[in-house]
Amino acid sequence: MVPPKKSKRVLFIVLGVVLALCCSGGAVGAFLIYRVAMDATGPVRSTVNTFAGALVEGDYPTAYQQLCTRIRDRVSEADFTRQQETQPDLTGHKIVGLSLSNQNGHVSGTATVRYTPSEGGTTNRVYPLIKEEGNWRICE
Repeated sequence: MVPPKKSKRVLFIVLGVVLALCCSGGAVGAFLIYRVAMDATGPVRSTVNTFAGALVEGDYPTAYQQLCTRIRDRVSEADFTRQQETQPDLTGHKIVGLSLSNQNGHVSGTATVRYTPSEGGTTNRVYPLIKEEGNWRICE
């Protein structure tokens, strides 16, 4: 006895609906994970981009403001500017690594930035980061 074709059709429709729901659920889940990651790393990425971009542009006062209080207490803005002016000129930057951690409530991280010096090639710098008064700061 051959089952009616209508039951196979209903089965395929049900399987198609289930498959569509699973795929859309996976897409929604991936989007939510992406949003959580961006919410966590967005402010850090912004601080690092501001700092690195300011170094590339020679805007040392802006770069200096991205440093933590401990460094700013040790090094004046004028000294920081003098130190940076002795470095090779930079033509670009790109964040190539970002890592955050929370150990017993102490939030910190590191960022790796790839700089392009004007004389060619690339150079990487790793910056330690801390959260200070609600803002991310570079704190070597």
